Amino acid sequence: MAFSNTLTTDEYREPIQTQASAVSWGAIVAGAAGAAALALILLMLGTGLGLSSVSPWAYSGVSATTFGVSTILWLTFTQLIASGMGGYLAGRLRSKWVDVHTDEVHFRDTAHGFLSWAVAALATAALLTSVIGSIVNSGIQAGAAMAGNVATATAVGPEMMNSNSNNGPMGYFVDSLFRKNTNAVASAPDIAGSDVIPVWHPKLTPAGSTPEVTRIFMNSIRSGPLPAEDIRYVGQVVAQRTGLTQQDAEKRVIDTYAHVQTKLHDAETAAKEAADKGRKASAYAALWLFISLLIGAFVASFAATIGGRQRDM
Repeated sequence: MAFSNTLTTDEYREPIQTQASAVSWGAIVAGAAGAAALALILLMLGTGLGLSSVSPWAYSGVSATTFGVSTILWLTFTQLIASGMGGYLAGRLRSKWVDVHTDEVHFRDTAHGFLSWAVAALATAALLTSVIGSIVNSGIQAGAAMAGNVATATAVGPEMMNSNSNNGPMGYFVDSLFRKNTNAVASAPDIAGSDVIPVWHPKLTPAGSTPEVTRIFMNSIRSGPLPAEDIRYVGQVVAQRTGLTQQDAEKRVIDTYAHVQTKLHDAETAAKEAADKGRKASAYAALWLFISLLIGAFVASFAATIGGRQRDM
């Protein structure tokens, strides 16, 4: 019995492969350029609108919360419009693929949209580090500074602790120690033509008492209460300068020192709160920027499939 060894040619048919590339870089670059340009224009517009709504005057303009929310919404809107435009252009302008399965066409269109978004994101990031980016960033920082108004609070503590400054808060408190007691001066005996000089008379006041008292305060301001010997000594200096009794002078020293500590504690608390707010604002901004970019990638990929279908119709 004879068997036929002939086989049909269909069993050895090789799959047809096209020599054309599956990636249309021209369409991708065109879509990315359109997306980057549109994103830059919308970003500049949002910066202008945002700064126009911020006012340095009290009870004018928008609050810091409103400013932050509007910035997040505008960035998301910018990503939606720009990425959608770039993805649509990449899908509509790409080369038509022949003898390609529908699922493969859908995947390629999605990839073209994603690549156009990626190139546009990199181009926008490069632009934001240039001179244009510095203009935009300086404007945003100026608006945030006016809305937050936290720079002053962070500088109070170091300024107070500067012992070489006679014009800062510490100098004010030390000067308040040596304010004259008007009642004591009014009741003081007339020493004109007399050789008797009261203990509190200015002639006996040490020349460098103010810097010395400042250094005494600075030595203990962070550690706790003022030592008893320092209270006694500073009280003597204050009594000489003001005409107060030793007991009243020491009471003034204790009260003034307590005021300095309270002021310093409040300044440090305000600085920590400002730093914490800045940290949270930076974290929230990075999180929402990530979300907006993720939305932009999805919109660009989806828009490319729409543009590709219309291209093949």
